Amino acid sequence: MAETAVSFANQHVLPKLFEAMKMLRDLPKEVADLTDELDAFQDFIKDADKLAEDEEDTSRRERIKRRVMQLREATFLMEDVIDEYVICEEKQPEDDPRCAALLCEGVGYIKTLILRLQIAYKIQDVKSLAHAERDGFQNKFPLERKPNRSRGNQNITWHQLRMDPLSVKEDDVVGLDGPRHILKNWLTNGREERTVVSVVGIPGVGKTTLAKQAFDKVHNDFECHALITVSQSYKVEILLQDMLKELCGEKKEVLPQNFAAMDRRSLIKEVRKHLQNRRYVVLFDDVWNKKFWDDIESAMIDDKNKSRILITTRYENVAYFCKKSSFIEVHKLEEPLSEEESLRLLCKKAFYGSNGGCPEELKDISLEIVRKCKGLPLAIVAIGGLLSQKVQTAAKWAKFSKNLSLKLESNSELSSITKILSLSYNDLPYNLRLCLLYFGMYPEDYEVKSGKLIRQWIAEGFIKQERGKTLEEVAQKHLKELITRSLVQVSSFSIDGKARGCRVHDSIHEMISGKMKDTGFCQYMGENNMSMSGGIIRRLTIETDCDDLIVEGSHIRSILFFSYVECFESCVGGILAKYMPLKVLDFEEVMIDDVPEILGNLIHLKYLSFRNSWIKSLPKSIGKLQNLETLDVRETEVYDMPEEICNLRKLRHLMADEISSTSVKDTIGSMASLQKILFLEIDDDGVVIRELGKLKQLRDMRITNFKGEHSDTLCSSVNEMQFLKTLHIYVEDDDEVIDLHFKSSLNALRKLYLCGTLKVLPNWIPQLQNLVKLSLVYSHLTNDPLESIKDMPNLLFLSIKSHAYEGEALHFQKGGFQTLKELRLKCLQNLTSICFDRGALHSLEKLRLKEIPKLKRVPSGIQHLEKLEVLTVWKMPTEFEQSIVPNGGREHWMIQHVPHVILQNITISPECATEHFANVVRE
Repeated sequence: MAETAVSFANQHVLPKLFEAMKMLRDLPKEVADLTDELDAFQDFIKDADKLAEDEEDTSRRERIKRRVMQLREATFLMEDVIDEYVICEEKQPEDDPRCAALLCEGVGYIKTLILRLQIAYKIQDVKSLAHAERDGFQNKFPLERKPNRSRGNQNITWHQLRMDPLSVKEDDVVGLDGPRHILKNWLTNGREERTVVSVVGIPGVGKTTLAKQAFDKVHNDFECHALITVSQSYKVEILLQDMLKELCGEKKEVLPQNFAAMDRRSLIKEVRKHLQNRRYVVLFDDVWNKKFWDDIESAMIDDKNKSRILITTRYENVAYFCKKSSFIEVHKLEEPLSEEESLRLLCKKAFYGSNGGCPEELKDISLEIVRKCKGLPLAIVAIGGLLSQKVQTAAKWAKFSKNLSLKLESNSELSSITKILSLSYNDLPYNLRLCLLYFGMYPEDYEVKSGKLIRQWIAEGFIKQERGKTLEEVAQKHLKELITRSLVQVSSFSIDGKARGCRVHDSIHEMISGKMKDTGFCQYMGENNMSMSGGIIRRLTIETDCDDLIVEGSHIRSILFFSYVECFESCVGGILAKYMPLKVLDFEEVMIDDVPEILGNLIHLKYLSFRNSWIKSLPKSIGKLQNLETLDVRETEVYDMPEEICNLRKLRHLMADEISSTSVKDTIGSMASLQKILFLEIDDDGVVIRELGKLKQLRDMRITNFKGEHSDTLCSSVNEMQFLKTLHIYVEDDDEVIDLHFKSSLNALRKLYLCGTLKVLPNWIPQLQNLVKLSLVYSHLTNDPLESIKDMPNLLFLSIKSHAYEGEALHFQKGGFQTLKELRLKCLQNLTSICFDRGALHSLEKLRLKEIPKLKRVPSGIQHLEKLEVLTVWKMPTEFEQSIVPNGGREHWMIQHVPHVILQNITISPECATEHFANVVRE
């Protein structure tokens, strides 16, 4: 019997055991090989995509696309098993106080071995599947591998990116001078009654650019204004909410209580209340449906005060539908750009720093290329962005022009602009394609903050490490390239010229939507589409209430919610309960008030946001999310973090309105990967500050409840932070003294916000050679601080507010502040005069004067600020405001060169109450 057992073991068990041991030993190499194979597979898919794109036979093209989708699903499986291996390698056996440590360690080791063996077998299966799919595709649709195409100039600066379709300055646009003048006249002159002005034209002809330029020209002539994007699928309630947010934000007013839960009738009532007796202008961009006017008209009150509504649409019947209840003006943007205008626009995009000029040797071939774009600005811009990446020789451009001709002649059912945009997409490297496709996760015309987008790209694994750069820096480089190629628009810039917000043109969004369908990149789930399609679901965008939504699929990597969706506990629990390799989970602005403990199941998760939701706390299980890199709970009621938060050793961004020090003060120093933390409350003993000194990767640190007694400890900690770029310090109350003496040079610091008493302006501030933004609040300085900071070489923004300066005069001396672009002076109770010498503030574009009760005269020398574009006068003394009115103001001549003067009608007396310290607005 014993001999039989031994024989059986020799014949069956031992070979399998040896095989398993070999598989475990070879597993790291197998994973490395699979990673290399995945890269090669993705290159193969790119060539297969091009084969499908170039195929003229519709039936054959669809067959190729189906087989390419099968190739993609194989890569999804390869990605998942690689991720599973990484998690397995990092996972440690759980501590269990109920048993001996040695026993637990042994059990944990056995569990890990079993899991590693399962992964080894999965790798074999995935490799077999991938090889079979590739061989099957190659047999049916043979591919000829081509060498990588060379790229031209890629050293692009943010300054060069200012030439953007959405944020363009007037000089950067061609062919719109006449239409812009017509629109401006309609908006500012004419009848007293409310009037709808419509811009009608085909996609890519420049409707939004024209309307936004006209809107920007005139909106300061109105008492209130708003810019709202409508798009093909819209909810009336969301449009009304967007209007309220814009109108309240413009006037610095608080949104109504229960704003997000208001029904349509309540929202209409609130909008009417804000517009009543005010002359307003509202731009509704990208209207598709004539029903839109029925939905919105009752909110747009008509007080016979020359209020205007500006609409852009593709459809003429939409424009004329408004006629039944309002006066209308319609401008058809039908004329394409002339050849000369087209060539100038192409050259602006293809040659950086060019005013539209073209090198002589490229002029003929450039003309040949622009003729194929048929005068459509969007097509020309896309082609210009594509050419900017190519070697700029006549031979290379001629080859490109020939390929463009072939492309435009094929697939006749597609429009020329769709083909051109598709050509730009196909020219992208694989990782940039993924970055661009991610914009399809967001609704049409949605503005996404670039910081958020970059963090999501990193979480998805689109960004690969490059020597000497952080992942964030590599991602910024990718975003720059997409902007340079005119595939992404910058919708707002930060003061130093970087993209703060971005979006894609609706035609590009349509192109992306088609690519997402072909690639299985993402599935949209809305009111009219609640079912999940077949095949592997990789990402989900959910834009509907999800009380009964069932999310299936073990391969989903990202779920994004939008538009004040109400997310019920059953839905959240259903998502969290399932094992799926989720890396991004975004509940921003979702009506969710409870986070289940099973959140800890999502061990792959890297990005988690509850921003502007209703949650009040986080579960302890968040400490199990060992791979989490971003946690955003801003604009929620979360204050006390679970102490388990300090287990998150990979966390890079921890963002909240305020983080209690109670549970983290002794252990936050263990979160060595932290780059950004806001806003962290300092404990009375200053233990948190000592812990912060261990976080040597910090780039952005914002602390509250600071006390003067913490100064030495803070200096010691900050001296350890060689990468620190942003530092905000808020004192416990405004009598606390900030007395800091840094030993290090803080070379990297770009933004500094000090809220608290300063005995004198610290001498280390003028030495900050790279400082871009400086804000002083409640500083109680008695000596003019301007003398010591006037020569800072990179200072672009300066804010002095809320008793930051107690003196009576501010003097901006000749030659000082040569780089400053924006100056804000607010709530300076003793200030009676401001003087600008000729030659000071050479670059100033924006000046804001707010609540300065003793300043009754316009700053002397303001007429010397030749580049001043916007002057905001907010709650200033009656004498000041009356002196600058256009008709009869004795000092109006001093500001008549300023294009935009914003005058807030509410005035204050010299005896106005001091703004309460607790109401300081964080900038």
